[in-house]
Amino acid sequence: MYIAMNRFRIAPGKEEEFIEIWRNRDSHLEGVPGFREFHLLQGPSDEDHTLFTSHSVWDSEEAFVNWTKSEAFRKAHANAKPSTDIYLGPPRFEGFKAVL
Repeated sequence: MYIAMNRFRIAPGKEEEFIEIWRNRDSHLEGVPGFREFHLLQGPSDEDHTLFTSHSVWDSEEAFVNWTKSEAFRKAHANAKPSTDIYLGPPRFEGFKAVL
């Protein structure tokens, strides 16, 4: 199992707009070989940002990497236009292999 996560720092007061972007997004993940599940998680809020992470579970790192090279990936990200008043910098990717 492989977990792919992107951490997002979101401007205070923009949390609902960020959630709506993800709610209305066509991820093109259904039917992708090796894809298991996706979650958008909201973390703690500080004075300057709220932390979110996108969390996808894959059969393997290879399945995830193959998706990033696929037409489904290109379609999922075709309309991604980060709004500078919502995002406080680019997302930070973190990948994890299950070891136990």
